[in-house]
Amino acid sequence: MSTEAVQAATRCDGQWRRQLRRRLLAWYGRNARDLPWRRTRDPYSVWVSEIMLQQTQVATVEGYFQRFLAAFPTIDALAAAPQEHVLRLWEGLGYYRRARQLHAAAQVLVREHGGRFPAVRAQVLALPGIGRYTAGAILSIAFDQPEPILEANTFRLLSRLIAFRENPQSPAGRQILWQLAEELVPARGAGTFNQALMELGGQVCTPRAPRCGQCPLRSLCQAQQSGLQEETGRAAVKPPSTAVREAAIVVRRGRRVLLVERGEGGRWAGLWDFPRFPLTGKPADLADEARQTLGDRYGLEVAPLEPLVTLKHSVTRFRITLMCYEAQHIGGKPAGEGIAASRWLRPAELADFPLNVTGRKLARLLLRKRDGSSGAQ
Repeated sequence: MSTEAVQAATRCDGQWRRQLRRRLLAWYGRNARDLPWRRTRDPYSVWVSEIMLQQTQVATVEGYFQRFLAAFPTIDALAAAPQEHVLRLWEGLGYYRRARQLHAAAQVLVREHGGRFPAVRAQVLALPGIGRYTAGAILSIAFDQPEPILEANTFRLLSRLIAFRENPQSPAGRQILWQLAEELVPARGAGTFNQALMELGGQVCTPRAPRCGQCPLRSLCQAQQSGLQEETGRAAVKPPSTAVREAAIVVRRGRRVLLVERGEGGRWAGLWDFPRFPLTGKPADLADEARQTLGDRYGLEVAPLEPLVTLKHSVTRFRITLMCYEAQHIGGKPAGEGIAASRWLRPAELADFPLNVTGRKLARLLLRKRDGSSGAQ
């Protein structure tokens, strides 16, 4: 940790902290967005919202949050639901591990806590999918415990307040900013204070071109006073994305198509999908490679592949060009590493199964084509 960072943090004395709390809360009272999870202190609702908001925009989460709670209004309801149903409601939010951990944690809560969310920090942290930030958010918002929080917006906001120019996500950065967050959180009203910090970070103290003229903390902000807003609060530069090519095969058997369930440990564990795998050959040979790989990986023999559609999407640091084909099944039973189950389904039945985004696009395409299909049931 640099001497400069230590000195910046130590300048945040008691008077500075009191002014910050007062100004921040006054601003939040005038500017807080009316979001559905802010209308309740029910720990289950707060927990669901915090998991959904991880790496996901607020505007995207609102509809999902309301539909999810309508389907699973209590911890008991979520715990009793099949994982497949939970994933179907989560479909489109991405990062599906969150949904699987949410479901697993609900089952732990029913089994070990009588279906009630605990108010003890150690018990909250022991639940699947809950780390220091999420525990702090739930305990402060739902139980008014003076727990600090740090997430992307508050990492940036606190870094600018103390003009911390190093990487806020580095071990040294995390240590100093968590310490500052602990010192700032009030003994009472911690949940409102933490939500105000996140709101200011997300709406005013933005990553680029922060709106310092609208910030209630500008006279307390060391970065603003020093003209360092653009040099503080930035995480390390992400590595460039890698372009890759994959294939997805719609294997037809009469009017039905093959769907496989992804096993544990894969990119989309618990979701269903069409047979999918990487392609490594030259563009002119991709269809032949895909047909051969389908046999090697899935044990399926099919007629020559016909191009269906090309889809482009991104997953983590990969830019994926998905070459989609369709082919008639000739022989073989679907099997292979990473496959938990398989089903032959009519296109209309695909709506009942949780798919990834490109899988759902393919399913909709098949629905549009179904009137022209033919064959045995």
